[in-house]
Amino acid sequence: MRIKKTNWLTTAIIAFLALGVVIPIYMALNISLKSPSEMTTNISDFFKLPKTFQFSNYTEAISVTNFFQSAANSILITVFSVIVVVILTSIISYTIARNMHKKGYKYVYYYLVSAMFVPFAMLMLPLVKQLSFLKIDNMFGLIVMYFVFQLSLGVLLYVGYLKNITVSLDEAAYMDGANEWQIFWKIIFPLLKPMHATVAILTALASWNDLLLPLVVLSGNGSTKATLPMAQLIFQSQFGTNYNLAFASYVLALLPMLIFYLFAQKQIISGVINGAVK
Repeated sequence: MRIKKTNWLTTAIIAFLALGVVIPIYMALNISLKSPSEMTTNISDFFKLPKTFQFSNYTEAISVTNFFQSAANSILITVFSVIVVVILTSIISYTIARNMHKKGYKYVYYYLVSAMFVPFAMLMLPLVKQLSFLKIDNMFGLIVMYFVFQLSLGVLLYVGYLKNITVSLDEAAYMDGANEWQIFWKIIFPLLKPMHATVAILTALASWNDLLLPLVVLSGNGSTKATLPMAQLIFQSQFGTNYNLAFASYVLALLPMLIFYLFAQKQIISGVINGAVK
């Protein structure tokens, strides 16, 4: 009886949480397909299906927000940020984890992890000045910044995972004549796949959804270098009263990450679970 009650309670909670996700998505799709004349202040009208589906809202939103260029910029920044973070952070973490018994490496580890507690607002203005001085206030500089800001969490996760990988593997490889780089790339790096997935997901979400950092770094590069969140902000400031076009642009911005999740959901879930329970 207790098991049945628990199952019913779990089902009810999951159904309630699912509604919290489905209802906003339904409203966004519904509003994006309506005409401006169908928009009223009556809340019930937001749930009514449109009389005729206005797919032209999407074509107009694509044109106004320069969607394909903004999406390409976001995809480029996200992909390279993930690659840089996964490769460099795993190398740094492996070096720290295998030398944690030395005071110098232990202090480096604490120093890197402590950067997680520094708010971005304190660093925003100095970073903008430094990037401008170095002439990398562009997409390359933005990728570098994502590596810097994801380094702390990445090191924390990788080092914790590497502690569970026995040093005997390294010693056996040394006995077989392998050097440190060969040990890392051929033995350790493949064993880190679950944590690669976890770090890659966190980095992808952080870079794809970020608005503030691209806004302060890319603001002087013109609208052709804008990311999707920047394009949404520009659109909102210019056409904020046109709710139909606004919601059509929101749905378009949601689609790339939604498609990615639908195709990679098994890898994402297994990567997070394996990384959490190792």
